[in-house]
Amino acid sequence: METMTFPRYSPDDIISYLRSHILEGAEARNLVKGDVFGSPRLDILHLIYLRILQKVCGIRLEHAYMMPLNVDIMYPQIYEGFLPVCNLYIHMERLLPMCRISDFQIADVLNPKTKRTVRFLSGILNFVNFREFRREVYLELQLSYKSAMEKSQHLEAVNREAALKLEKLNTVPVEHEAEIKQLTESIRELEQLLRQDYRRKQTALQEVTSQKKTDIAERTQKLNECKVTMATLEEEQEQLKSKIVESPEERKTCNELMKETIKKLKISKQEVTEKYERYRDAVEVLPSCQAELQLYQKKMELQGENVERLASVSSEARNLEDQVESAQVELKKANTDEMSLKRAVTAKHEKLSTAEIQLQKMREDIEKHKCTVLEHFNEVQEKRGAVYDKVMAIRKEIKQKKDKIEQLKDDAEEKATKAKEIHLILKAVLDKCHESLLKAVKTSAASRAEIIDEIREGLLSIQSSASSS
Repeated sequence: METMTFPRYSPDDIISYLRSHILEGAEARNLVKGDVFGSPRLDILHLIYLRILQKVCGIRLEHAYMMPLNVDIMYPQIYEGFLPVCNLYIHMERLLPMCRISDFQIADVLNPKTKRTVRFLSGILNFVNFREFRREVYLELQLSYKSAMEKSQHLEAVNREAALKLEKLNTVPVEHEAEIKQLTESIRELEQLLRQDYRRKQTALQEVTSQKKTDIAERTQKLNECKVTMATLEEEQEQLKSKIVESPEERKTCNELMKETIKKLKISKQEVTEKYERYRDAVEVLPSCQAELQLYQKKMELQGENVERLASVSSEARNLEDQVESAQVELKKANTDEMSLKRAVTAKHEKLSTAEIQLQKMREDIEKHKCTVLEHFNEVQEKRGAVYDKVMAIRKEIKQKKDKIEQLKDDAEEKATKAKEIHLILKAVLDKCHESLLKAVKTSAASRAEIIDEIREGLLSIQSSASSS
């Protein structure tokens, strides 16, 4: 449980957060660091937990003192004192798994410890901050969804009104059906006349186009001849130019311009090569760093083995010292074998001195090896820092480009909204045009009907005059 995903807050930060966000009034003013940490007061800690449950889960104070109805208890008065603690433990046990804490126990309510309370409160504060942040995002989404729904409802109402208008325009009343039939017949007759005129005009145009095509073919031939002559003249001009000698001043100016352009190209090429070498060095350094880290790991393993050897040598030295002490005791007991025992002791002292010399050499070698390892490690860290700075610079560039892309997207959305508004305006203008066209059609139909009635009256008068004659 030591490797958690939420940050560990200090006790001062926790107390300030509790005063400003969770507790209110006198509770926040009277809260002290010693009331929660060190030798905590259970009533204040229980009150903090209850306020957190009220804020996060919506649990009221009455719920902490309520007995469950599905349990039959003979004497409920006995459980009145333990009920708040038990209910608080039950609710906290439900809340804390959401905060990535799974080892909450009832001892943390009855006999809390500072480290565990710090971890629990830091996890709860992290969850509360995350909940508030996601709540703001959800409210923004809800507002945008409401505005979108209102817009869609408004557009649906407008579409319905337009559909009703179209239906009204498309439906023909019963009173005007006969007039519309007559108008349709007259329109068909006019269409036939127009088609005949169109065919006549089309045949005339085809004859004219055939004549023009012949004229165009003749002109194209003339153009090709002119192009051939131009090509020959250009070749002759080039030959003449090659014969003409250029002036030295023009050559000098041209050479100077060429030299300046060559210098600029060389400078740009050097800059590009330097950038390429930097990126290549950055890419080549990574595998070398990894190989060096692997070597350092192997060296650390060897160092561990050397430490184990040192421990074994020190154990042998202790064994030798024990043997020397036993030899001294035997010297006191046996005076006859003093010389032989002294020789053995001297030999063992020599062994001890050699072992101590070896130990000193091993220690010096280990210290040297540590210094070299630390130097290599510092070099690797410096290289890693340089690579990290380059990576951060690249990430900053990527962020800037992303911001530019977002700005472009916003501009495109604004243009799309403007285009939609223009579309709506054009649609309204088209509706007005359609209405004016319908009015013009109706007026033309009425004038045609009047003209037809006059013609009929004239025909009837002619027929009556003919019959009378």
